[in-house]
Amino acid sequence: MTTRYQKALQQLKDQPATWLVTGCAGFIGSNLLETLLAMDQHVVGLDNFATGYAHNLDEVKATVTPEQWARFTFHEGDIRDLDTCRTVVKGVKYVLHQAALGSVPRSLADPITSNDVNINGFLNMLVVARDEKVSAFVYAASSSTYGDHEALPKVEDRIGRPLSPYAVTKFVNELYADVFARSYGFGSIGLRYFNVFGKRQDPEGAYAAVIPKWIAAMIRGEDVIINGDGQTSRDFCHIDNVVQANILAALAQPEGVNQVYNVAYNARTTLEELFDYLSRALANHGIDYSRPPVYADFRPGDVRHSQADISKAKELLGYEPLNDIVRGLEVSMPWYTQFLR
Repeated sequence: MTTRYQKALQQLKDQPATWLVTGCAGFIGSNLLETLLAMDQHVVGLDNFATGYAHNLDEVKATVTPEQWARFTFHEGDIRDLDTCRTVVKGVKYVLHQAALGSVPRSLADPITSNDVNINGFLNMLVVARDEKVSAFVYAASSSTYGDHEALPKVEDRIGRPLSPYAVTKFVNELYADVFARSYGFGSIGLRYFNVFGKRQDPEGAYAAVIPKWIAAMIRGEDVIINGDGQTSRDFCHIDNVVQANILAALAQPEGVNQVYNVAYNARTTLEELFDYLSRALANHGIDYSRPPVYADFRPGDVRHSQADISKAKELLGYEPLNDIVRGLEVSMPWYTQFLR
C-alpha cells in the first residue's frame, strides 16, 4: 500500500517546485535541503550562520549530484532584516521556516535576542510569505509550548504555562500564525518538534542537544553528565520523521492547514535508558564506553516528562514516523562516528 508520504514524494518528482528553507545551514534545515535537492527540487536557502555551519552545506553538496546542487541558491542573511526576507521569498511556492534561536538555556541567558529572532524574525517571514502569496508556509514550532501541563501524552489543544523565554517565543509564533489566518486568510502549519536528533546535529557548545553531546563525550572517553535523577523522559524524534512531516505539511489538503501538529514518535525514553541505548549503539561500531554517568542538578526551565500524541498528524497529514529511538540511532551512528571523533 502506497503511503501519503510516498505519494507526496512522487508528486514532487513529477512536478518540481521552488522551495525556501530558512536556517538551511542548520541541523534540520540542511536535512530538508538534502532531501529536496535529491528529489530535483529548486531550493532557495537563507542562513546567517548564527547556529548553522558552512560545513553542513558542504556535506549536502557532497551527497547530491552537481546538477541537483546547481538548483540551490544560497543567501547569507538574517530573518530580522525585512528586505532580506522579501528577496529570498520571491518566486517561491513552498516555505519551510526553520530559522530560529533554539535552546531553553540560551533563552534564559539571553531572552532579548531569542525574542528578537524568534518573534520579530518570524513575523517578517510571515508578512513576506503572505505578500508573495506562497502556496504553503510551514514553520518550526516546539514541544516547549506545553510548558507545565503535566498530562501525557501531549495533545495539541491542551497546553500549560511556558517555562522559559524560548517557550514564550514559540507560542507567540503560533498566535501570530492563527491571527494571519483569521485576519488575512493566509494559511500556515506549525510543527511542534519533540527532541529531534540525527546527522549534522551540533555536539559542541553550552546549548548542544543531549544526544550528540553525549555521543561526542563517549567517543572521546569523557564523562556523560545527566541532569537530574536520570528518570526525566523525552519523546526523541529522528530527523527523517521531521523531514517527512515538513513535506507532508507543505502538500497538505485544505482541511489540514491552519493547524499545529506534534512531530514525534509517541514514545518515552528516560535519560538513563538513552545512556544505555547510546552505549550499545556505539559498541556495535567498535567503540566501548565503560564509564558510569555523572549526575548533576536539574536544568532550570526543563519539563520533567514529554511524550506526544501524534494521531492528529497521522489523520490530517498522513504522517507515519519512520524511525524510533533505537532505529534512529542505528541510522545516524555512522555519521556520528565519522564526524564526532
